[in-house]
Amino acid sequence: MFQIDNLSHVPVYEQLIRQVENYILTGVLREGDKLPSVRMLAGSLAINPNTIQKAFAELDRRGITCSVPGKGSFIAQEARQVLAGEHREELKELEKYLRNFRLAGIDKLEILKCIEKVYGGDGE
Repeated sequence: MFQIDNLSHVPVYEQLIRQVENYILTGVLREGDKLPSVRMLAGSLAINPNTIQKAFAELDRRGITCSVPGKGSFIAQEARQVLAGEHREELKELEKYLRNFRLAGIDKLEILKCIEKVYGGDGE
């Protein structure tokens, strides 16, 4: 389920966080689902358990997962809402890009086609 790119410039713990977020947003992981144990992930990915613990601690801190001592880490009830809120903050960044696109002479229709490609009729 999880894969690490050792050649990536992105730290391993961030790769794990991004994968959990993506799995939640795409419905692969749902509220209440249990994440693999730190020990199991460390063995299957051949990485230091402290790295996995760091990723899990960050997910817990942000309210995406919740840890139950002796039981493991689970996807929190409000995980999708937390992630949606974080992505809404990114709209401010998108506005900056759109202003730069306009200044660069990129036509509004071209941008709308790009949006339609992402949000279009294919259901994604």
